[in-house]
Amino acid sequence: MKISILMPVFNAGNYLQACLDSIVEQTETDWELLAVNDFSEDDSEEILKDFAKKDSRIKVFQNVEKGIIPALRLAFKNSSGELITRMDADDLMAKEKLATLKSLLTENGTGHLATGCVKYFNDLDFYSDLSQLENLPHSTVGDGYLKYEKWLNQLTVQENNFSEIYKECVIPSPCWMVFREDLNRCGGFEKPTYPEDYDLCFRLYKNGLTILGSEQILHFWRDYATRSSRTMEVYSNNNYFNLKLPYFLALEKKGTRPLVLWGAGKKGKKLARMLESQGISYQWLCNNPKKWGIDLFGSTLENFEKLKDLNNPQVIVAVASPDGQKEILHYFKKINLKPTDYYFFC
Repeated sequence: MKISILMPVFNAGNYLQACLDSIVEQTETDWELLAVNDFSEDDSEEILKDFAKKDSRIKVFQNVEKGIIPALRLAFKNSSGELITRMDADDLMAKEKLATLKSLLTENGTGHLATGCVKYFNDLDFYSDLSQLENLPHSTVGDGYLKYEKWLNQLTVQENNFSEIYKECVIPSPCWMVFREDLNRCGGFEKPTYPEDYDLCFRLYKNGLTILGSEQILHFWRDYATRSSRTMEVYSNNNYFNLKLPYFLALEKKGTRPLVLWGAGKKGKKLARMLESQGISYQWLCNNPKKWGIDLFGSTLENFEKLKDLNNPQVIVAVASPDGQKEILHYFKKINLKPTDYYFFC
């Protein structure tokens, strides 16, 4: 069963050879790489063509419309594999990555999404082979990325990724594999919506795919100052919030159940503005007495204790502090709210 690897490439010349080497060295050999040069201004195209001359499984295309989504569309259109995965041109695959993900899918059939653990590394991290990289300390990787890595891997090992989908993207964009028919059922890459990885994650969730998680580190994620997720506006926090709320309203909001927003910080205020602009009724609570009674965006901030008096509420939590989240979870347990009654948005 052939695997099609979809890979947009933009100015990845400094990292591309190592990336391609990690693909060529996979223990699984039945694959094709659809690499799309997205108007690179460096030597990425030449590197791709050199590899393609040596390995017929590597196919190189020129993007016709600038952007990651058009590149993914073009790659997918020209792919022929029954299994589909994605790769980033500046990252590295563990040698067993394709074989492990393929095995999970073929053992369980359609309707599943295979993923595995990931590890960040930095340009300053030295390694001579992937086994050395796997055991490398994260001395030069930012704390935020390390927390994200730990959280993501815990969800993957538990095969419970979708349980926290409103917090962050719960499927690492370059470390998943699905059957072609399932990806088509979820709309493939037709939606022009960024962040494209998070939007696809929501569509996989919406269509009921079941997570199959590997405990192995299957993907090495390169962290550096100019990577797209750090520099492009489409990957800003605002765009993530612009995805979360519409999906929540479409997939989770139930009839006449009262909607509650908990949190009066920057993200809470953004959500309040979004709800107000759509004419959606909600109650706004927080645990800061200094803010109780303040009117904002057509709503009045109230004492969080009012939550216990509501009949079957649904709660959006917009509190980023880990300690604050722990206190809120403790309170939810105290008043017998179930995990399906509340959704952490940060």
